[in-house]
Parts: sequence; C-alpha cells; structure tokens
Amino acid sequence: MRAIVYDRTGGPEVLRLVDRPVPDVGAGEVRVRISVSAVNPTDWKARARDGGETLARPQVPNQDGAGTVDAVGDGVTGLAPGDRVWVWDAAWQRSEGTAQELTVLPARQVVALPDAVSLDVGASLGIPALTAHRALTSHEGVPRQLRPGALTGRTVLVTGGAGAVGHAAIQLARWAGADVVSTVSSEAKAVLARAAGAATTIDYTREDVATRLRTAFPAGADIVVDVDGPRNIAASLAAVADEGTIAVYATAGLDDLVVPAGRAMTRNVRVQFVLTYTVGRADKDAAVAAVAAAAADGAMEVGEAHGLPLHRFPLAETAAAHRAVEEGAVGKVLIDL
Repeated sequence: MRAIVYDRTGGPEVLRLVDRPVPDVGAGEVRVRISVSAVNPTDWKARARDGGETLARPQVPNQDGAGTVDAVGDGVTGLAPGDRVWVWDAAWQRSEGTAQELTVLPARQVVALPDAVSLDVGASLGIPALTAHRALTSHEGVPRQLRPGALTGRTVLVTGGAGAVGHAAIQLARWAGADVVSTVSSEAKAVLARAAGAATTIDYTREDVATRLRTAFPAGADIVVDVDGPRNIAASLAAVADEGTIAVYATAGLDDLVVPAGRAMTRNVRVQFVLTYTVGRADKDAAVAAVAAAAADGAMEVGEAHGLPLHRFPLAETAAAHRAVEEGAVGKVLIDL
C-alpha cells in the first residue's frame, strides 16, 4: 500500500512516498481504508519539531481522515467492513497517521459517518471540531456534551472565525443555539465567517472588538473561543461577560500569557486552556458524540459556500499540502487517496 512517511523531523521535504505492507488488525482495533486525509497545523508542527532529529521508526503524518472500514479485530462491535467512518487523533503518540491507504486504530477512534455526510466533512472534523467543542463546553453551566438548545441564550465570541477551529466553533455554537460573533481580519474572511453561521463579524484590524460586541450584546460574550491568547487577552477580557470564560486553544508563538489579574478576578472571569489531545476521556467522548450528532444534522458542512474553502492535493504531493498549511492557507487542506 502507498504511504507517506518521514524518518527525521524537518521541513516538508522530509516527507516521502513509499510502499508498505498492509498492517495487521488486532483485538479491539479497526483497519480503515482512508479516502481523504486532512492536514492541521499540529501535523506540520509535529513534523518540523527539533528539525533534523532522527526518529526511532518511520512516522506517517496527519491526525484526521475519513474512509471506510476495511477490517475489524476481535471484540469490535458496531462497525463492519464497508462502513463509512471518520477518525481522530490517529497519529497522537502513534506512528500511524492518515496519510496512507490503510491505517489501524483503536475502535474508540473510529466513528460512523452517515451516508448523507460527505467524506470531506468527515475528514475535516477531528482536531478542529473536537477542540471547538471542548472550548465551548469549558464554561460553567454548559453541559459536557453539546446538543441543540444547549447554548440558547448564550453569546459566543470566536476569534479568527475563518480558520478551521473557528469555523467549527461557529458551526457547533449555532447548532447548540448560541448567538455567535466572530472577529476577522478582512472582508473576505468576514464572508467566510458569516457563511459558517456567525451573525456578526468584527474586523479587529480597524474596529474595537469589545465596543462592537457590546453594542449588540451589552452583557458581553459568555464564552470567548480564542485562537491566540497572548495577543488577544486585552480585547477578550474587555469583551467577555462577568463570570464568562476565555478558552484559549492556540498561540501564534511561545509568548507568555499575561492576564490582568485584578480585572479578571473582580469579574470572576475564567481562562481555560484547551489541548484536544490531552482532554480527559469523559470530555473527549462527549465531544466525539456531539460532533458526530452535529455532522449527522448537517451542521458541520465544509466548502467555500459553508465558510471553509477546500484545497486538494494527491497523496504524492503531501509535502505541498503541508507547506500550504504552514504558509497559512485559508480553509481546509485535504489529501485525496
């Protein structure tokens, strides 16, 4: 079978196409024939870390993907060969990601995909949607697992709504009934955020975020889903409601996050950090279930008309796909197998 591997960390050029044996499937495992693999920032960052380090074994990149069940191991129930599925965290602490024709995962990480939901949607869930779900449910009083109506009466501010996590956060928040505001850096990105479901967009390069938000929602945002805590903390703190939550899931660099403690403390504001890989099992399972339900309801669509343009590459051009994400491609980068 065809697979992309790298033996040492570094730039996209370390990725190479090889032929590998079909992997065996063990008890409690599922072998999935990948049709579409997705590239996230975490994928190229894992590949690039400590550039030049030789790995103990070849690594297949990419955490997310969608396809069909090829085989199931002993003890696996609820899945059978031919079933359409999406997968999550495929390469987390494992050497077998989704940039290959067949990959084997624990059954828990293989989720049924309804016939009405495209493989592109399935491949685009994973890291972005599970991150967004944990950010939205980190607020006190919000149930562990989102459902329609769970966020009714809540206001959600999504910073960077044209990104993959921002896009998923807008969609999930709308599906759960929230009023959604998104910050953007251009009118083109505002169009994408509105297509995803944001009722209001704010161009943070020329508008005061808190002033604009509080004009429409005087109490502020109950939840801020923040793409860059260190740079956004002042604006997020000004925009968040008393007893609200700022959920930080990324940072543009390794900057320290300096929180004005007095202002945050007197307003009982919570700052919640989110890394989907290490979220506890109960919260992760709840996120997977909610994201699967939202996708089945048609709430997680992708493509430019839905606010997330798609950029496609063949497997042999995985290096170019990684480079596109690393260089800030707006939308979702997918690899067709």
